[in-house]
Amino acid sequence: MRFRNVFEEFGYSREDIDRRIADIFHTMFYGPEDQRIYHEAGEDMGYVEDTGNNDVRTEGMSYAMMICVQLDKKEEFDRLWKWVKTYMYMGEGHNKGYFAWSCQTDGTKNSYGPAPDGEEFFAMSLIFASDRWGDGEGIFNYAKEALEILRAMLHNPEPMFDSDYHYIKFIPNCSYTDPSYHLPHFYELYASFIRYCAASIKLEEPELYDQLIADSLFYDNAAKASREYFVIACDPRTGMSAEYASYDGTPYKGDDPRWGRHDCFFSDAYRTAANMGLDYAWSRAKGTTPDDREVKITASLRRFYEDKNEPDENGPHFPVYEIDGTRVPGTEDSDFASSGRVLHPYGLIATNAQSYLASDPALKDKAEGAYAVRLFWELPLRTGVRRYYDNFLYLFAFLALSGNYKIY
Repeated sequence: MRFRNVFEEFGYSREDIDRRIADIFHTMFYGPEDQRIYHEAGEDMGYVEDTGNNDVRTEGMSYAMMICVQLDKKEEFDRLWKWVKTYMYMGEGHNKGYFAWSCQTDGTKNSYGPAPDGEEFFAMSLIFASDRWGDGEGIFNYAKEALEILRAMLHNPEPMFDSDYHYIKFIPNCSYTDPSYHLPHFYELYASFIRYCAASIKLEEPELYDQLIADSLFYDNAAKASREYFVIACDPRTGMSAEYASYDGTPYKGDDPRWGRHDCFFSDAYRTAANMGLDYAWSRAKGTTPDDREVKITASLRRFYEDKNEPDENGPHFPVYEIDGTRVPGTEDSDFASSGRVLHPYGLIATNAQSYLASDPALKDKAEGAYAVRLFWELPLRTGVRRYYDNFLYLFAFLALSGNYKIY
């Protein structure tokens, strides 16, 4: 499969691209203490810290594992996975088979509930690890571990997907979703992986075979449902989705004002357009027909943001918006900064750039995407306490736009 290199299309050299990737990974994993987020733990484990919240999250651990398998960093991958299985895995109780979404850096669980985006990335990174490196023993039998996660996501007493809509939920015990959790490009690969696993046990375990085939069909349907959901959850004029949304696509305002607002285009939501970009790129790489509706949505988002950057001496800044483009004023008693500015401007720039993958590489006129891509290329990694989330989105975007976020 061939994966599109947008940076080369814009004239950047392969040498500069490869050097940047190596530098980004080194800074995030092995750089100075005030820049890195990865830490080794004992002889054979490691974790990444959410520097804004001083904890370890399944989001970050699964992201780091995906980055490691993409960059062929098996030692770091295995260290991260062992930490996850040692401290985050829940082997009993109502959430058996899931992972505690937040732990302290010493491994103590802060919560006994899961966040589905972690499970999604754990499963996909383990499938890729199995294909790239082969399976080992115990928890390093990557394929076995991935299959157990995929089964739990559907068959736990509180499943992570809505059985009627085929939508990923924000948390298992709710009836709304997070648009940025929708990963149709992952779900199609889940389905193929499960069918492959089922074929090996068809004669020996026919009942399990039938269950696995049913699971694979569910994930195929989830991929289709998520692409449809992008269309109803993203405003056609701005391309923006809310952080949390109802199953009809409308922003979910929540039932408890203590939650703060999650019905605007804010931190989680930036990933939605990036997901569409990667979905489109992987469809092309596989030789399947990509969803051209993703082109229109992401183009609307990039156009909206062409003149919205309000940089100051501290770097880029953007206002907070409702998904229809109405500016949200800041207040002291909301989740937004009192200035009404976003918390993760670097991540916003990165994901908007990654969304350019949902475009036709045969087009000669690159003007429509030039601003987003070039702004991202010129952007340094973020420093300070908020660097964790921004720099993960930064590295994912850099891998995707350079053709290094691949299917294994």
